[in-house]
Amino acid sequence: MDKLISNNKLKLSVVLLGGLCSLAYYHLKNKFHLSQFCFSKKWFSEFSIMWPGQAFSLKIKKILYETKSKYQNVLVFESTTYGKVLVLDGVIQLTEKDEFAYHEMMTHVPMTVSKEPKNVLVVGGGDGGIIRELCKYKSVENIDICEIDETVIEVSKIYFKNISCGYEDKRVNVFIEDASKFLENVTNTYDVIIVDSSDPIGPAETLFNQNFYEKIYNALKPNGYCVAQCESLWIHVGTIKNMIGYAKKLFKKVEYANISIPTYPCGCIGILCCSKTDTGLTKPNKKLESKEFADLKYYNYENHSAAFKLPAFLLKEIENI
Repeated sequence: MDKLISNNKLKLSVVLLGGLCSLAYYHLKNKFHLSQFCFSKKWFSEFSIMWPGQAFSLKIKKILYETKSKYQNVLVFESTTYGKVLVLDGVIQLTEKDEFAYHEMMTHVPMTVSKEPKNVLVVGGGDGGIIRELCKYKSVENIDICEIDETVIEVSKIYFKNISCGYEDKRVNVFIEDASKFLENVTNTYDVIIVDSSDPIGPAETLFNQNFYEKIYNALKPNGYCVAQCESLWIHVGTIKNMIGYAKKLFKKVEYANISIPTYPCGCIGILCCSKTDTGLTKPNKKLESKEFADLKYYNYENHSAAFKLPAFLLKEIENI
């Protein structure tokens, strides 16, 4: 009997190993991210070389849309607890439940420091969340968005109408282009630039180097501000230090803020904050008290400054850059 049980266990192990090998072969053959195939009918699990040894999972209610654009795999599904979810190359970009935390902080941190900003550029951000927040400012006369993948915009307009609603504003101009190329001949133009990029692999890779930040600097007006998505303080300290280093070679003031958001790696995401002046971005110049901002769910006057209060280990890592 013991021998029979042992043989059955061995056979089961062989079957499981064979299945995993087949999955790995399929992944390599098609050059898809493994995470695209690590969900059953009930669960989506996010894996990436950006956070090795860990994963994040959401229970699936319904797959709504799947396609492969010119640049990346695009997936939209409805989860049981976080609403609809946008996934690019196997990595969660936003969920309906918590997207406001990221979009509000990325927008209102620079916009409440800048005095009467009129001309704003959004790099990436095809889902439209940043644009939605920018459109609340009456002082803004022009909003340019440079998104490399038109499919992201099209999908967001269909499945995330409450997030992409800003595209209907007449002040918004859409440029389907690599932002690094878009900025090559732009000088002294923008009051605020918001870099809403995905991770530094794939289409967004060109947005994480010294050359790109030189273009950002040149495109800003003399008193301009830039903020950029800057990864997780728990697992991306190397990337954070590199980005701070790029910015400090150019800007007078460079700071780092942290946002709490459950569906991003380790439950947080950072903001690189760059200023051409000595003022910095830690303290807002105004409170958002008009009716346009009545629906804010994460950003407030106190939370603005609190985001710059960092843990001791990170301060030690970045203090001498």
